[in-house]
Amino acid sequence: MKAEYGDLKKSFGEIKLFPENIDDLWHLQHLISYGDLSYATTFRSLDSATDKARPEKTEKKPVRLGIRVEKVEFHHNANRLRVSGVIEYGPDTGFYHTLNVEAGHEISVVKNWRQTDLERIERAVKASTTGLIHIITVEEGEAEIFRIRQYGPELVTGIISGTGKREGLNNRQAFFADILDNMLHITGPVVIAGPGFVKDDFMAFANSKNPEVAARCITAETRRIGRGAVQEVIGLGVLDKITEDIQLRREVEAMEELIKRLSSDGNAAYGFSEVSSAVDFGAVEHILVCDRLLRDRKTEEILEKAENMRASVIVLSTEFDPGRQLDALGGIAALLRFAIA
Repeated sequence: MKAEYGDLKKSFGEIKLFPENIDDLWHLQHLISYGDLSYATTFRSLDSATDKARPEKTEKKPVRLGIRVEKVEFHHNANRLRVSGVIEYGPDTGFYHTLNVEAGHEISVVKNWRQTDLERIERAVKASTTGLIHIITVEEGEAEIFRIRQYGPELVTGIISGTGKREGLNNRQAFFADILDNMLHITGPVVIAGPGFVKDDFMAFANSKNPEVAARCITAETRRIGRGAVQEVIGLGVLDKITEDIQLRREVEAMEELIKRLSSDGNAAYGFSEVSSAVDFGAVEHILVCDRLLRDRKTEEILEKAENMRASVIVLSTEFDPGRQLDALGGIAALLRFAIA
């Protein structure tokens, strides 16, 4: 993501945002809210007077429109963000229109920016300077490759031993060769994770066959493979060795701390009623909230009040396991400075 800041007065103003990939579109989904004013260059049919009896098909031309946002939809499969609302600036004022935002297309947003919004923009801008991290979980005869998006891990492919034969290689070497072939399409850093010595044996194989690829890899010991191992890697702070973006680790650690406190009658609250009461008492140190609730007015009021009392806000992605756990608890929770009755 690239960002150009206008003159913000008391957090109100315009920021031009330039998404560069699907992660940035996901961020925009949570940055653009109902009631915001969004500008973008789009295509629209412009009617023109004609004396012909049979109307011609109108041509769509590029125009810059400003719409008052009513709906924001993120389409993962199409790699597109749809921002819909009523036109306030440009041709056809008062008509409904949808802006289709894709990577490489600029969109400008005018709104009251919360601190969590500005932190999200900063994180997206910082992430654009580093390559995507991949985690490969491996045990004997089975491996899975995950791409670490900013909204959580995305499964790329699974590899099973024995799916193909290679001349001059035994089954184990052929399995390792299949993993290495898939890594040729990865340009960023890679974490090789799993229990036992299989990951180390794979690294020895990779070093012997393709030292350049192996040089981009580090290993991590986990108890499991698959998505559970990815969460372990993030929770252990392994990604900190690769990038300064520690948001996913914060999500894992915050959720683990919440569960720990809830199971031991510690200083914690969950659900709107409990969290709202804790905020009123000034007892909240950290608020955990699911990203899907950020546009909810009730949630916004709680977060604003908590931030005014110097509480920090941790936004959890519902695309990632800790976020799903929080969602099951009502979507909002708090770690408290002290217990309340």
